[in-house]
Amino acid sequence: MFQKLYNKTLGWSRHKHAEKYLSFVSFADSSFFPITPLVMLVPMALAESEKAFRFAFLTTIFSAFGAILGYSIGYFLFEAISPWLQTTHYWNDYLSATIEVEKWGIWAVLIGGFLPIPYKIFTITAGSLNMALLPFLAVSTFGRGTRFFIVAFLLKFGGKKLDDKLNHNINKIGWFGVVAILIGGTLYYFLKYSQS
Repeated sequence: MFQKLYNKTLGWSRHKHAEKYLSFVSFADSSFFPITPLVMLVPMALAESEKAFRFAFLTTIFSAFGAILGYSIGYFLFEAISPWLQTTHYWNDYLSATIEVEKWGIWAVLIGGFLPIPYKIFTITAGSLNMALLPFLAVSTFGRGTRFFIVAFLLKFGGKKLDDKLNHNINKIGWFGVVAILIGGTLYYFLKYSQS
Protein backbone atom coordinates (compact mmCIF):
# COMPACT_ATOMS: atom_id res chain seq x y z
CA MET A 1 0.00 0.00 0.00
CA PHE A 2 2.71 2.48 1.00
CA GLN A 3 4.77 1.70 -2.10
CA LYS A 4 1.78 2.56 -4.30
CA LEU A 5 1.23 5.76 -2.33
CA TYR A 6 4.93 6.61 -2.66
CA ASN A 7 4.82 6.08 -6.43
CA LYS A 8 1.65 8.15 -6.68
CA THR A 9 3.24 10.99 -4.72
CA LEU A 10 6.36 10.82 -6.88
CA GLY A 11 4.14 11.06 -9.95
CA TRP A 12 2.61 14.29 -8.64
CA SER A 13 6.02 15.97 -8.96
CA ARG A 14 5.60 15.83 -12.75
CA HIS A 15 2.01 17.09 -12.75
CA LYS A 16 1.11 20.52 -14.15
CA HIS A 17 -0.22 21.38 -10.69
CA ALA A 18 2.87 20.01 -8.95
CA GLU A 19 3.24 23.04 -6.66
CA LYS A 20 -0.25 22.53 -5.27
CA TYR A 21 0.43 18.85 -4.69
CA LEU A 22 3.75 19.70 -3.03
CA SER A 23 1.98 22.14 -0.71
CA PHE A 24 -0.62 19.51 0.20
CA VAL A 25 1.95 16.78 0.85
CA SER A 26 4.05 19.18 2.95
CA PHE A 27 0.99 20.10 5.02
CA ALA A 28 -0.19 16.52 5.40
CA ASP A 29 3.25 15.07 6.20
CA SER A 30 3.40 17.04 9.46
CA SER A 31 0.07 15.70 10.67
CA PHE A 32 -1.21 12.50 9.04
CA PHE A 33 0.32 11.63 5.63
CA PRO A 34 2.97 8.84 5.61
CA ILE A 35 5.08 10.14 2.69
CA THR A 36 7.74 12.85 3.09
CA PRO A 37 7.55 15.94 0.83
CA LEU A 38 11.18 15.30 -0.16
CA VAL A 39 9.77 12.71 -2.56
CA MET A 40 8.38 15.65 -4.55
CA LEU A 41 10.81 18.42 -3.63
CA VAL A 42 13.89 16.60 -4.96
CA PRO A 43 12.66 15.81 -8.50
CA MET A 44 10.95 19.20 -8.79
CA ALA A 45 14.12 21.06 -7.77
CA LEU A 46 16.14 18.98 -10.23
CA ALA A 47 13.73 19.56 -13.10
CA GLU A 48 13.40 23.32 -12.49
CA SER A 49 16.50 24.35 -10.57
CA GLU A 50 15.70 28.05 -10.95
CA LYS A 51 12.60 27.44 -8.77
CA ALA A 52 14.36 25.28 -6.17
CA PHE A 53 14.16 27.89 -3.40
CA ARG A 54 10.53 28.65 -4.23
CA PHE A 55 9.73 24.94 -3.84
CA ALA A 56 11.64 24.83 -0.54
CA PHE A 57 9.71 27.89 0.69
CA LEU A 58 6.36 26.31 -0.15
CA THR A 59 7.42 23.07 1.51
CA THR A 60 8.48 24.93 4.66
CA ILE A 61 5.39 27.13 4.99
CA PHE A 62 2.88 24.35 4.44
CA SER A 63 4.85 22.01 6.66
CA ALA A 64 4.49 24.63 9.40
CA PHE A 65 0.72 24.81 8.82
CA GLY A 66 0.61 21.02 8.99
CA ALA A 67 2.58 21.10 12.23
CA ILE A 68 -0.19 23.22 13.77
CA LEU A 69 -2.72 20.57 12.74
CA GLY A 70 -0.52 17.79 14.13
CA TYR A 71 -0.12 19.72 17.38
CA SER A 72 -3.91 20.23 17.55
CA ILE A 73 -4.52 16.51 17.02
CA GLY A 74 -2.22 15.75 19.95
CA TYR A 75 -3.67 18.51 22.12
CA PHE A 76 -7.38 17.95 21.52
CA LEU A 77 -7.74 14.40 20.24
CA PHE A 78 -4.93 12.31 21.69
CA GLU A 79 -7.14 10.40 24.13
CA ALA A 80 -9.51 9.57 21.26
CA ILE A 81 -6.80 8.36 18.86
CA SER A 82 -4.55 6.71 21.45
CA PRO A 83 -6.24 3.25 21.30
CA TRP A 84 -5.87 3.20 17.52
CA LEU A 85 -2.31 4.55 17.65
CA GLN A 86 -1.30 1.70 19.95
CA THR A 87 -2.22 -0.79 17.21
CA THR A 88 0.14 0.83 14.68
CA HIS A 89 3.90 0.81 14.19
CA TYR A 90 3.88 4.50 15.16
CA TRP A 91 3.26 3.75 18.84
CA ASN A 92 6.87 2.92 19.69
CA ASP A 93 7.98 6.05 17.84
CA TYR A 94 5.49 8.06 19.88
CA LEU A 95 6.79 6.60 23.15
CA SER A 96 10.37 7.41 22.14
CA ALA A 97 9.40 10.93 21.08
CA THR A 98 7.57 11.45 24.38
CA ILE A 99 10.72 10.61 26.34
CA GLU A 100 12.81 12.96 24.23
CA VAL A 101 10.31 15.84 24.32
CA GLU A 102 9.88 15.54 28.09
CA LYS A 103 13.67 15.56 28.49
CA TRP A 104 14.74 18.13 25.92
CA GLY A 105 11.62 20.19 25.22
CA ILE A 106 11.68 22.24 22.00
CA TRP A 107 15.19 20.98 21.21
CA ALA A 108 13.69 17.53 20.60
CA VAL A 109 11.20 19.04 18.14
CA LEU A 110 14.00 20.89 16.36
CA ILE A 111 16.13 17.76 16.05
CA GLY A 112 13.05 15.77 15.01
CA GLY A 113 12.91 17.86 11.85
CA PHE A 114 16.14 16.23 10.71
CA LEU A 115 15.55 12.64 11.79
CA PRO A 116 14.31 9.80 9.54
CA ILE A 117 11.29 9.48 11.87
CA PRO A 118 7.89 10.70 10.62
CA TYR A 119 7.71 14.33 11.75
CA LYS A 120 4.02 13.98 12.58
CA ILE A 121 5.15 11.92 15.59
CA PHE A 122 6.85 14.99 17.05
CA THR A 123 4.01 17.39 16.25
CA ILE A 124 1.36 15.14 17.80
CA THR A 125 3.61 14.41 20.78
CA ALA A 126 4.22 18.12 21.38
CA GLY A 127 0.47 18.73 21.42
CA SER A 128 -0.27 15.78 23.70
CA LEU A 129 2.32 17.09 26.19
CA ASN A 130 0.91 20.65 26.08
CA MET A 131 4.12 22.22 24.79
CA ALA A 132 3.88 26.00 24.40
CA LEU A 133 2.54 26.58 20.89
CA LEU A 134 4.61 29.56 19.71
CA PRO A 135 8.05 28.12 20.63
CA PHE A 136 6.94 24.82 19.09
CA LEU A 137 5.93 26.52 15.86
CA ALA A 138 9.14 28.56 15.75
CA VAL A 139 11.51 25.60 16.10
CA SER A 140 9.33 23.46 13.86
CA THR A 141 9.47 26.02 11.06
CA PHE A 142 13.19 26.64 11.53
CA GLY A 143 14.15 22.97 11.69
CA ARG A 144 12.08 21.84 8.75
CA GLY A 145 12.93 24.93 6.73
CA THR A 146 16.64 24.41 7.27
CA ARG A 147 16.38 20.85 6.03
CA PHE A 148 14.35 21.73 2.94
CA PHE A 149 16.48 24.73 1.96
CA ILE A 150 19.70 22.74 2.35
CA VAL A 151 18.30 20.10 0.00
CA ALA A 152 17.13 22.79 -2.46
CA PHE A 153 20.51 24.55 -2.34
CA LEU A 154 22.44 21.34 -2.97
CA LEU A 155 20.19 20.31 -5.85
CA LYS A 156 20.12 23.79 -7.39
CA PHE A 157 23.89 23.99 -7.60
CA GLY A 158 24.84 20.31 -7.65
CA GLY A 159 22.30 18.87 -10.04
CA LYS A 160 21.80 15.21 -10.88
CA LYS A 161 25.23 14.00 -9.75
CA LEU A 162 24.67 15.48 -6.32
CA ASP A 163 21.17 14.00 -6.19
CA ASP A 164 22.65 10.52 -6.67
CA LYS A 165 25.16 11.14 -3.87
CA LEU A 166 22.44 12.64 -1.68
CA ASN A 167 20.28 9.54 -2.04
CA HIS A 168 23.19 7.32 -1.04
CA ASN A 169 24.22 9.46 1.94
CA ILE A 170 20.96 10.99 3.18
CA ASN A 171 21.15 9.27 6.59
CA LYS A 172 24.74 10.43 7.13
CA ILE A 173 23.75 13.98 6.23
CA GLY A 174 20.76 13.82 8.57
CA TRP A 175 22.84 12.56 11.49
CA PHE A 176 25.48 15.22 10.80
CA GLY A 177 22.73 17.83 11.13
CA VAL A 178 21.56 16.25 14.39
CA VAL A 179 25.09 16.30 15.83
CA ALA A 180 25.53 19.94 14.78
CA ILE A 181 22.26 20.90 16.51
CA LEU A 182 23.20 18.96 19.66
CA ILE A 183 26.56 20.71 19.84
CA GLY A 184 24.92 24.09 19.28
CA GLY A 185 22.23 23.37 21.88
CA THR A 186 24.80 22.21 24.45
CA LEU A 187 26.93 25.32 23.92
CA TYR A 188 23.85 27.53 24.22
CA TYR A 189 22.80 25.76 27.44
CA PHE A 190 26.20 26.12 29.08
CA LEU A 191 26.68 29.72 27.96
CA LYS A 192 23.23 30.66 29.22
CA TYR A 193 23.45 28.99 32.62
CA SER A 194 27.11 29.72 33.26
CA GLN A 195 26.17 33.40 33.36
CA SER A 196 23.33 32.92 35.85
